[in-house]
Parts: sequence; C-alpha cells; structure tokens
Amino acid sequence: MKNAIVGQSGGPTAVINASLMGIIEECLKNRGEITNLYGAVNGIEGVLKEEFVDLYAEDPERVRELEGTPGAALGGCRYMIQSSDTADADIKRVFEVFGRYGIRYFFYVGGNDSMDTSMKLDAAAKKLGYDLKVVGVPKTIDNDIPETDHSPGYGSCVRYLVTSLIESGLHARSMKSAEPVTILVTVGRESGWLPAACSLARRSDGEPPHIICFPEVPFERERFVRAVADVYKKHGFVYIVAGEGLKDCFGEYLNTEDDALSTDAFGHPILGGVAISLKQIVEKDLGLKARIITPDICQQAASHLSSKVDLDEAEECGRTAVRIALSGGSGCMINMIRTSSAPYTITYGTVPLDRVANLCRDVPPEFIGEGGMCVTDEFMEYITPLIGDGNKGNNLRFYRGLEMLRLKAEPRLK
Repeated sequence: MKNAIVGQSGGPTAVINASLMGIIEECLKNRGEITNLYGAVNGIEGVLKEEFVDLYAEDPERVRELEGTPGAALGGCRYMIQSSDTADADIKRVFEVFGRYGIRYFFYVGGNDSMDTSMKLDAAAKKLGYDLKVVGVPKTIDNDIPETDHSPGYGSCVRYLVTSLIESGLHARSMKSAEPVTILVTVGRESGWLPAACSLARRSDGEPPHIICFPEVPFERERFVRAVADVYKKHGFVYIVAGEGLKDCFGEYLNTEDDALSTDAFGHPILGGVAISLKQIVEKDLGLKARIITPDICQQAASHLSSKVDLDEAEECGRTAVRIALSGGSGCMINMIRTSSAPYTITYGTVPLDRVANLCRDVPPEFIGEGGMCVTDEFMEYITPLIGDGNKGNNLRFYRGLEMLRLKAEPRLK
C-alpha cells in the first residue's frame, strides 16, 4: 500500500499542469515511500473506469515540459461523487480500485467542487478503516476558493485579460464614433475577482475599463444606465467589464433567454446571457451601439501570457501536497498565506476540506470602491504582485506535454 494516484478536475487553467509536474517530481524524489504514481484519466472518472497513466514511465524532460502546457494533461472532468456513504456505488467502486492498485495517497488538483470529491473520499476512507491520505491542490481562474490568499491559475488569467483589455481598449477608442460601447464578460459565476483585476489595465483617467460590474453588487438598471451615460459624455466611449454571474436586487441572474440557465453536475447554473442583457439595456435606454467580447476558455488556456509567480506557486502547491501526505496529513487542501505584499512573500499551509468544499469566496467590501463600479487601492495592492513578470520558459514547446495520455498503467500488485 505505497502507491499514489493524481487526478485533475474542473476547468483547466494555464498553470494546472505545473501543479501536476510538481506532484510527479516530488513523488519521484520520494520513490522509497511512493512506489508507483498513477495519473487518473479525466479525474475521478478515470478511477471509476480504471483508466490510468503510469507517470513514473514518462521521460523526466517531458514531465518538465508540462509546466507551460495549457489544458489538463491528464484530462479534466466535472463528475460528482454523490455521497461518502460506504454503500454508495461510486464509493464502493473507488475503493475496490484503490485496493487493487495498492493506493495509499490520493492527490486531486481542482476547485471548490473538486475539493468536495476529495472530502467525500477522505470521509469514506475513515469509515472503512482504509489508510488513505487525501490532499487537495487548489486550482481556479475564478479565485473564489476560500481560506487561501489566492488560487493558482488566477494570476495568469488576469495577465491575459489585462493584456487583452489594453489592446481592445485602444481598438474601442479608435472606433468610438461607430461602436461607442464595449462590453467584456469574464467567467467567475458568483464572484468578481476577474472583473476587479481588469482594473490593472487602466493606467490613467479615461482609459478602460470605465465601469466594472461585480456579481457581489446587486445590478440596478437605472444606476448602470446613468454611469454609462456619464462616461460616454466625458470620454466619448465606454468600456464595461462584467462578471458572468450578475444578479438583480431580487437575487435573479441577469439573463434574457428563458433557457440560458442549466446546471452542471454539482447543481451550479451554467451561466449565459448577461452580455446580451447589458447590450440590450445600453442600446434601448441610451441609443448607443454596443459590442460584446467574451474571452471564454481563451482566458483559461493562455499559457503564452502565464505569470511566473503563478507558475512557481502552482508547482510548489503540488510539491507541498506530496510532502504533507508523506507526513501523515489528510483531509486537507494546500493553501497560501500572504505574509507581505511589498516585497511579496507567501507561505504554504493546509486547510480542512470541509472549509473549502462547495464554498465560494466573494470579493470583500474593502476591495470594492465607492459606487460599486470600481476597485480600491487595497485591491490594487493585493492583485499587482500576482501577475508576475511574464511567462516562464519557452512556451512554444508546450503542446508536447499533451501526449502524456498515450501510456496505460498495469496493476503492480505485491
């Protein structure tokens, strides 16, 4: 019982494979304690289907190339384990597979919902008396995981969005006579961490973004229209950044299509329509032509603009997870604690899974400026160190890392 499994779950980030690389290399350094390391293809689904990659069989140079690879090299998933009950069919299957492969360590790289899967496996192992060490590694561009200063993936996504906003802002300024309003919508469901970070693109008064719409601030149509009109009168064009999860004063999502909402495996709404709603409001109430920008998955996959800080931290989170498991830790997620912003320094620790699973961290009030459509200096101090100083290494080689799925592991039972 000295083998380990690692899986990736949820939407990939530009640095999710840096965490995987950190886990692989740290396990190799401790091969006396971790005899074999298997990669679960498509996260927990790979465990249920018994589809694994033998990660120790990979060329170390190719493992190192994972650091700059977008997408999830092992494949991601959005599968939900329904219960930690030992009679649950998924739980029974998972531990049947774990027993067959001699699994003692389980590492899961993912977000809030992925930590729910980790928590259920840890709870089931304790009920069964199965010696399993479960450690989660945080991942999300949304930056909405509680109990950590920030999440790996956020800084790189911010770097991409800010770069895109500066460039598209110049375009918007040049086309203001024909298309005076631009609306960019970020992902983030309930939180406005990404819209807030776009403020880094504004270097002087009048530069985009002019208006930020936070999911944390109830959307009021009249207030929004007044703000757009004021900016247009002053600058001749308006650049709006909005979170996809905007809600009105009644807590209803801002959508125009009745079928725009469906749910994922975890019961969360799959959002759509907010950009169209804002465009229709601007054009109907103000008579101004508006265009929409939706970065969508591009903001998750842009490894060519990844932050060096983000890459290094993602890797270290993976390495720390292995060290924590080997020291006996379980039922926890790796977190980052900021000790200073200038100079920027953090430490790594752990937080119990039940304090992060299925929970969401909002942008705190002290980061949202007066009027609810801008950020404070405190937020700028928080975000600035996270975008680092550019990507690390030569990302022209990154696609080779995606070949990792080619190998299948054979059970190695003593």
